[in-house]
Amino acid sequence: MIGLLILLYAQPLTRIVRLTLADITHDGDQLSIRLGEPPVPVPEPFADIVTTYLANRPNLTTATNPGSQLLFPGRRAGQPIHPTSIRLRLHNLGIPNLNARTRAIRELLLQAPAPVVAAMLNYNNQRAQRIAADAGATWKTYATSRPAQTGSTTDQP
Repeated sequence: MIGLLILLYAQPLTRIVRLTLADITHDGDQLSIRLGEPPVPVPEPFADIVTTYLANRPNLTTATNPGSQLLFPGRRAGQPIHPTSIRLRLHNLGIPNLNARTRAIRELLLQAPAPVVAAMLNYNNQRAQRIAADAGATWKTYATSRPAQTGSTTDQP
């Protein structure tokens, strides 16, 4: 599940471990996760993985965490799993955290304008603009490349 958040949404581990159950919402058949505003949709088949994870979260059977609202509860009461523990697990699975995040944000910024991606993923807008420019995104000129519209709907002189 953590790997999905890195690979799909370019989230840093320090932000991932702070997520709570309230950050996951079901609206009909659509599952969303609040990383910024608005919440981002979780596409299938990943929505099934998230739903399965929610039903089987680890570290809830101890006396310290039975009612934890953290998405990734740690072993200590009220504390999330430590980012270093996650980083080591990902490394052992062959998932390079930083490289994966960098690639994910670049791909997202090639698909949508930087301000939209930045708001939805809780990224700094200026940093997102810079990454988009480095990635060769053309969204920066998207709105200005359209012909100017006049108040008239006819082409009369």
